[in-house]
Amino acid sequence: MDLSFGEILVVLIVALVLFGPNKIPEFAKQCGRAVNMFKQGLKEGLEDDKKIEAAKVQDALPKP
Repeated sequence: MDLSFGEILVVLIVALVLFGPNKIPEFAKQCGRAVNMFKQGLKEGLEDDKKIEAAKVQDALPKP
């Protein structure tokens, strides 16, 4: 589903009419924070997966 420039412009104008010029920056700020939180959670999840894999490898090695 591709959005053309005209369609995006219509959506932005409708959002401006519905929410007003004061709410749009707040909404954008909250979206940015949500994206950052998602990225941070994804990064932490990947780090946890690496720790689990390292522990499995360590357990699999023969002990002297």
